[in-house]
Amino acid sequence: MAAGLCTVIRSANEVMVLAAKAARGAGVPPEQASRFGAAAVLHLGGGGALDPLDAALQAGPDGPIMSLPLVITRIAEGHKGGIAQGLLAPDPSGLANSYVAALPCEASLQRDGTVRIDFNRPAIRPVVSRIDLPDEIYGAWSVLAARLLVPESEVSRSCGAGSATSDND
Repeated sequence: MAAGLCTVIRSANEVMVLAAKAARGAGVPPEQASRFGAAAVLHLGGGGALDPLDAALQAGPDGPIMSLPLVITRIAEGHKGGIAQGLLAPDPSGLANSYVAALPCEASLQRDGTVRIDFNRPAIRPVVSRIDLPDEIYGAWSVLAARLLVPESEVSRSCGAGSATSDND
């Protein structure tokens, strides 16, 4: 983390949702954005640097947020007896380990790029409850996430955006 950045400890859930919304704002489809949010929490919770996450968001749908889940899914589709194994191309983003760790079943990524997924065993991973997230990153991700919002106007309200006058929750 760069020196001089003000960090705030945030809940892992808040960071996961913000990362997913930022990915959506960067043009990534919902499923891959959701997977990015989960991988981001494991990446940061494991002491990973912020730079790969920012680079992935900047790359948008042309980067690892789309490519990593698709390759891992292809490997998983080739399972036999609940075990899948395949080679993951070199990952310049440095996020592949976090994506593999975010799978709901036992999975590992070897140094040679081999991914092994065991659908017969649930994932056992450390619980990440809080994450230090610099205000600068929180702000940048919030700007990306805000791209999902419709402008506040009478036209958007007439099309169903926002709450109704009778909403009280």
